[in-house]
Amino acid sequence: MARILTLTLNPALDLTVQLPRLEAGQVNRSDVMHTHAAGKGVNVAQVLADLGHQLTVSGFLGEDNLQAFETLFAKRGFVDAFIRVPGETRSNIKLAESDGRITDINGPGPQVSEAAQQALMDRLEQIAPGHDAVVVAGSLPLGVSGQWLQALIVRLKELGLNVALDTSGEALRAALKAGPWLIKPNTEELAEVLDCEVVSVSAQSIAAERLHAQGIEHVVISHGAEGVNWFSVGSALHATPPKVSVASTVGAGDSLLAGMLHGLLSADTPEQTLRTATAIAAMAVTQIGFGIGDAAQLAQLEQGVRVRPLTEQ
Repeated sequence: MARILTLTLNPALDLTVQLPRLEAGQVNRSDVMHTHAAGKGVNVAQVLADLGHQLTVSGFLGEDNLQAFETLFAKRGFVDAFIRVPGETRSNIKLAESDGRITDINGPGPQVSEAAQQALMDRLEQIAPGHDAVVVAGSLPLGVSGQWLQALIVRLKELGLNVALDTSGEALRAALKAGPWLIKPNTEELAEVLDCEVVSVSAQSIAAERLHAQGIEHVVISHGAEGVNWFSVGSALHATPPKVSVASTVGAGDSLLAGMLHGLLSADTPEQTLRTATAIAAMAVTQIGFGIGDAAQLAQLEQGVRVRPLTEQ
């Protein structure tokens, strides 16, 4: 299996609160609460580890609340290459209602100094060689600019790594200029940075051609329960997921990205890559937390995924 590096520049302690229904302005009582060391790159790493890959995790972590992250990394056998910075890693609150609706309240994260940013660059110079790919995922912490992210991706490419990117807003707009190998936006995120409508398949195809011309080989556009469109150079596929009971949509996109990376690095066929990735994302919404805990369930979900060329109706 592959050696994969994940970068989570703004990780989070996720507090997921399950409750029947959120009543704004009222006292609400929860059924269950879960706390997870998380952040998009950390979530991706957990799924990839369950698929058999070797993981190095990096980014920025606040010095004041390290325990949950260090415990997770030790349990999972991840190589910990995070840069510690003053302050606390942010906390994100996820309010998960029984009908599947999720309300997110995300913290800002610690202030990251220029010295810490340089320290991360220096560490990546040392550890990046020897990895097969790198995932750069999530939002930017305070003090980190989109231009710095763009330079980071350029340097990772110079070090010989395929870069899989999952971010949004100004961070995505800046990072696209660096030409990552793979991106995984949803339609809203892609429309925002390209300043055009990308709801229809034809509009997405035009957008993908534009991105391919910038050196982006794989454009994976997620549509939630409606499925996934994958535009690679010379090919376009759609996957429709099976219907499942939704516990939480948190981590579904991270699971999809992990599945895509797994298939591409394992030399699976495009159809098998998209089928497995879509099944992993479908599995993610049935649970609270991250990872693949039931291989038999995953295999069953794979059988329910329909993959077709996007030229078919």
